[in-house]
Amino acid sequence: MNYKQYNTEFKTVSNKFDKVAFLLKWLKFFYPKAKGVHLIYLAYVFIPQKLLRINGCVPWPVHFTSRVLYHKNISIGNGTAPGLSGNCYIQGRNGIDLGHNVRIGPGVGLISANHDIDDYDRWPLCKSLKVGDNVWIGMNTVVLPGVQIGDNVVIGANSVVNQNIPSNSIAAGNLCHVIRKKALYKGKDYSRL
Repeated sequence: MNYKQYNTEFKTVSNKFDKVAFLLKWLKFFYPKAKGVHLIYLAYVFIPQKLLRINGCVPWPVHFTSRVLYHKNISIGNGTAPGLSGNCYIQGRNGIDLGHNVRIGPGVGLISANHDIDDYDRWPLCKSLKVGDNVWIGMNTVVLPGVQIGDNVVIGANSVVNQNIPSNSIAAGNLCHVIRKKALYKGKDYSRL
């Protein structure tokens, strides 16, 4: 199946879903922080998350194979749902601040605190992890405590982000570094929802 066929098929399914989407509006009651997240995702994760209680207290949709810890220390913008992709590990012990339209690939780890190297039962305080607006974090990337990622950034797959990444850039690698500048984001403005 080529790209055009896939895109046409996706639009057909999406249009059919949109015709019956009004029947699923009640799902938004269970996900108060899921502003800008399509109803199809809420329907997909509802049974494992809200009925089977896998990440049941988290107020945004989370895939049943992902894990979100200390969700009360995590703030998210519109169109952002950390853990919606499979196998993510989101740990907000020291706080995570995610902007609008942050896309997180499968297997991503957002870690806001690490163990003390002299006492593994303690977690030293550090700055919270901050991610700007219109950011895409690729598959299997790990973002370490205290890192700040600017607006309009793409982080390549399998990266280890241990330092701040400036706005309007594409970064990748282990250890992550800026590869080149990125043009301004042209998609939907989720901050206006």
